[in-house]
Amino acid sequence: MTDMTVIPSIGAALPATPFHARHLIGGVWQDSADGAVSERVSPSHGVVVSRAAKGGKTEAEAAIAAARAAFDDGRWSGLTGKARAAVLLRVADLIEANVERMALLETLESGKPITQSRGEVSGAADLWRYTAALARGVAGESHNALGGDMLAVTLKEPIGVVSIITPWNFPFWILSQKLPFALAAGCCCVVKPSELTPSTTVMLGELLTKAGMPDGVVNIVLGYGHPVGAVLAADPRVDMVTFTGSTGVGRAIAAAASGTLKKVALELGGKNPQVIFPDADLDSAADAVVFGVYFNVGQCCNSGSRIIVHADIAEAFTAKVVDLSRKVAFGDPLDPNTQVGAIVSAEHGAKIDGYVQSAKAAGAKVVLGGGALTVPGLGAQFYQPTVVTGVTPDMAIARDEVFGPVLTVLTFTTLDEALHLVNDADYGLSAGVWSENVHTCLTFARGAQAGTVWTNTWMDGFPEVTFGGVKQSGLGREIGRQGLEEFLETKSLVMRIGRTRANWVRTA
Repeated sequence: MTDMTVIPSIGAALPATPFHARHLIGGVWQDSADGAVSERVSPSHGVVVSRAAKGGKTEAEAAIAAARAAFDDGRWSGLTGKARAAVLLRVADLIEANVERMALLETLESGKPITQSRGEVSGAADLWRYTAALARGVAGESHNALGGDMLAVTLKEPIGVVSIITPWNFPFWILSQKLPFALAAGCCCVVKPSELTPSTTVMLGELLTKAGMPDGVVNIVLGYGHPVGAVLAADPRVDMVTFTGSTGVGRAIAAAASGTLKKVALELGGKNPQVIFPDADLDSAADAVVFGVYFNVGQCCNSGSRIIVHADIAEAFTAKVVDLSRKVAFGDPLDPNTQVGAIVSAEHGAKIDGYVQSAKAAGAKVVLGGGALTVPGLGAQFYQPTVVTGVTPDMAIARDEVFGPVLTVLTFTTLDEALHLVNDADYGLSAGVWSENVHTCLTFARGAQAGTVWTNTWMDGFPEVTFGGVKQSGLGREIGRQGLEEFLETKSLVMRIGRTRANWVRTA
């Protein structure tokens, strides 16, 4: 404990009253019909920071009806791409003007550092600007070689009403990977944020109204997966559901949606490896490994939670990672110097620790951390930076998504062995390779079963570059042009030019 970097409470002033979050349905802000509410206690500061309306089937069905009516009358889908883009650009400007207000609530609800919340909110504005450009470029294709009397074109049309269900770990960023792309396509939406982090989604609803979004185009229902999420997935008036979260919940959503055969897009878990070869820039690799596993307290689908290190350098490289880990600042999320904040809940902290203790019992060695971290003035809802060696591929800690600041270390001797370890997993979200040999990097990139492969970097992302996983890491893609295509249907239009078709029925 004493050789780790811990930032105690800075005693920052907290909001005098909890944020009041309500549903947005058909352009009207409202509480739940039965008056139910849920409270969010800050995982870092232990006080109630938001009080949200707790929706049920009534609110979910009303929101779906509002979105359905808005889509069917064309108040949004019937606008030009230029008109939709103008609204999206205004939203981006409003997001940037409200970064501090939104970042504070996100930090208090999630436990992440304030600097990260600021980056998440301000960075999301760029996603909205990018989708504004996409809105003006929705296009199909033409087929002009079908003969002199035939012409065919494909049209790209909005899929319709979309249910958007978002998680607690990146509540504003992940919403912005989905909602503006759906809106750019011309869809109408019902959004359900996590009950743990509802506030920034509600704040966005306020900004949408200020930006001139027509009533009913974006609806927000607060509450739990049951019943709200279940209704949003199963209702026949919904044409598509997009979800980010755990693989288990993703399976349940796909099952609920199967009754109406609606489209499903899922961005799920990962057990993401970084493979380090002896010829890599080991200082850069170690820094990226530390960033990859502790960013957002490891509560990240892209967390680099396992490293696969060449046996010749494994001991020295692990020592370098452990040394850097001790320098990472864990503590009060409201201190700008903090790099790692609180675990989202005590229950999740216990789950993380369960994986570590199980690995120890199975023969692994915890060379750093391995338990709760007490931050002076804030309590114990934090977890120590943890590095586990002596891990075998069959251990749960090496295969399951721990979703915490826990790094496992495995070793390899050949490229083929490394790829086997990478691909011997249920997940396939992302992977990384560190080597100065371009042939090694390209061979690895082509052989790794992952939606994203980083070479000599980790977790760099851009609005232009699509994101998503293979295997049990999900279905579909987000951001980039493919992120727009997810919300579009293709219609083929076949036209005969002139009266050139011979009659099928013989009349003589």
